[in-house]
Amino acid sequence: MDGSCQCGAVKFTTPTPSPSILYHCHCTDCRKQSASAFGTSAIFPFFKLSEGDAVSSFIRTCDSGNKQFCYFCSKCGTRLLHAQVVDGGEPKVVAVKGGVLEGIDWSKAWHIYCRSAVVSIPDGVQRFETGPTR
Repeated sequence: MDGSCQCGAVKFTTPTPSPSILYHCHCTDCRKQSASAFGTSAIFPFFKLSEGDAVSSFIRTCDSGNKQFCYFCSKCGTRLLHAQVVDGGEPKVVAVKGGVLEGIDWSKAWHIYCRSAVVSIPDGVQRFETGPTR
């Protein structure tokens, strides 16, 4: 899938034609980073963005204690993807922000951290009060 930031300074292609899973996360962190009612993450095998002038990052510590690398466009501020490091190794997957992807199928998204939801969750969707239990 092709992805880009809002201003077009960062462009990339995912390593597979579709995500392995799509989450609408209702936790407070995802609401803050998306400035909306939930954040959407499309999970892909790990890949790196080109290290150019427009890609910036910061590291945050998750509730689990793991480190999460958060990448965004330094020109327009669009959050692009997250990569979580577990036990100091290289990430196995990345969470690409759904809104930056062209042609994504939103219909099969799972809703996670619904205990924090500020909007109604549709009937008939995969729903988890906390994280998924796959």
